[in-house]
Amino acid sequence: RVFDSLGSRDEFGRGDKKRGQSDLVTREYTIHLHKLLHGQTFKKRAPRAIREVKKFATKAMFTKDVRVDTKLNKALWATGVRNVPKRIRVRLSRKRNDDEEAEEKLYTLVEHVPVASFKELETKVVEDMGDDE
Repeated sequence: RVFDSLGSRDEFGRGDKKRGQSDLVTREYTIHLHKLLHGQTFKKRAPRAIREVKKFATKAMFTKDVRVDTKLNKALWATGVRNVPKRIRVRLSRKRNDDEEAEEKLYTLVEHVPVASFKELETKVVEDMGDDE
């Protein structure tokens, strides 16, 4: 257990407010689906891509509640179940959950960002456009 001494975080890292991390944040990522779907049966590729995007968002934003936008779903399924795009650019937005009974205070919304080329793209923090609910 080499990593035990690095500090403890409760589930999904909500305990480390020391870094000054804002709970509401928006970032753009490129997800390399080709390597995540390698060797996957053709008829399971698009459903698996959706699951991998959700898994990626969970790891990046530390929320269990991940919601995939319909435009992202259409972009992944656009070329059929077998021919999923090799890469996809997504915007991950951590937002407050308005539902009072929800066990999670925050959720992540995953939206598609259409790009002409994936060359020279890096992860970037997006300044919120004032579209809070």
